[in-house]
Amino acid sequence: MDLVFSSTIELATAIAARKISAVEALDAHLAQIDAHNDAVNAVISLDREGARECAKKTDAAQARGEALGPLHGVPFTLKDMHDTSGMKTTVGFPPFADYVAKQDSPVVARLRAAGGVLMAKTNVATMLSDWQSNNPLFGRTSNPWNLQRTAGGSSGGAAAALCSGMTPFDVGTDMQDSIRLPASFCGVYGLKPTEHRVSLAGVFPDPGGTARSVRLMSCLGPLARSVEDLALIYQIIAGPNGSDTDLAAGAGRGYAKPRPQDIAHCLRAVLSRVSSGGRRQRRGRKSRKAVTIRRSGRRRSKTAET
Repeated sequence: MDLVFSSTIELATAIAARKISAVEALDAHLAQIDAHNDAVNAVISLDREGARECAKKTDAAQARGEALGPLHGVPFTLKDMHDTSGMKTTVGFPPFADYVAKQDSPVVARLRAAGGVLMAKTNVATMLSDWQSNNPLFGRTSNPWNLQRTAGGSSGGAAAALCSGMTPFDVGTDMQDSIRLPASFCGVYGLKPTEHRVSLAGVFPDPGGTARSVRLMSCLGPLARSVEDLALIYQIIAGPNGSDTDLAAGAGRGYAKPRPQDIAHCLRAVLSRVSSGGRRQRRGRKSRKAVTIRRSGRRRSKTAET
């Protein structure tokens, strides 16, 4: 099993079956970050020790026979705009260079509650306002396919980290292609959900409790290795939480989350209608790009290191 290029579902299944441990999954991704992030510059604010402690706790919980969440032990990263307790949230903007939220945003809290192990933040455009990911704090993120090219933005760090095997999934924001553009540039899957289906509370630094500046058009959504992964992560983060009054009425009391397999079916139906060189994507098969990334990524990374 190639841990760093396995899907979120594959990792969660292997951990639940005790074929691998959460610590082993984490260490594999940390090694990938150590080997390739200097060239790509996708991962920032790495919490190595915090992630390892969390992974050990998830392994211990499993050994005690406790109930497992759908992401139990799966390591992941987050775009550098989510409020995370104990970890900086900068949006690549110097005035926020040392900003640390007092608590996790609702989305972060749900991912942790589902058993996910947060490793790090991923690079962004300054204040999420560009179609490339470059900022004065952390510099430019390169495209793993060609280090002279951009990974896109503003979720370029998320897409590049996913493409190069540094994380199995990330959650970005999308107002004007900030998920979809980097996903297409890096050859991974990305979803901009319907507006007001996922809470935007805690997605920008707001020292002093100031009013949220972005309320319309911007959506939180996952980036991952497969449609099935997108569906799973969306199912976890979507729905009401009591902290975002902008959520649609349909996401209020009585809101029923669709099953991940239903979401995946709908996404595949949409993809089947999108022309790709005259070929339709076949159900149950990974894209040709996803397979190419594994091989090309290794050649490219080896060249970058020499």
